Amino acid sequence: MENKLYTITVFSENTVGLLNQITIIFTRRAINIETLSVSPSAIKGIHKFTITIFATEDVVEKVVKQIDKRVDILKAYYNTDDDLIYQEIALYKIATDKLLQQESIEGLIRKYHIRILEMNESFVVLQKAGHYEETQQMFEELSDSIGVLQFIRSGRVAITRSKVERLTDMLNARKKHETEQLK
Repeated sequence: MENKLYTITVFSENTVGLLNQITIIFTRRAINIETLSVSPSAIKGIHKFTITIFATEDVVEKVVKQIDKRVDILKAYYNTDDDLIYQEIALYKIATDKLLQQESIEGLIRKYHIRILEMNESFVVLQKAGHYEETQQMFEELSDSIGVLQFIRSGRVAITRSKVERLTDMLNARKKHETEQLK
């Protein structure tokens, strides 16, 4: 089996130390986390971890099962890129004088669909949203042509192509089961 990029989604309550518990699972298996993003989900009180790794499907299945066993985890899933709508955000700080020497700043903005977040006499901060390949291509082009003073890329943020969050179905089934047991 060949290594492929997988996105692991973990749902949990916002518990202190949980990130450490999750990362230990990857460390013990010598798996490098490519990107990591954590935020509140669409479900009140539930946080969503979005983690990308290169692995075989067999390995990612085992990792997800191990994460799922943690007490503080509500549910963990894995997906391929085809199952998701995803983006990253990249910020690029460029020297203002070098950017203004470019023949067509407008052409750069149109080509990469970028936003100018801040511009002053010293530097310009550009924002690009897109997939890794797009943000990396822009970084390489800017580095080669005018130089980049600072660069940062976010972790992947992703949502599934399904109508509702996958966790919603599990929570509804759990609620129904609890209601039936009370009767």
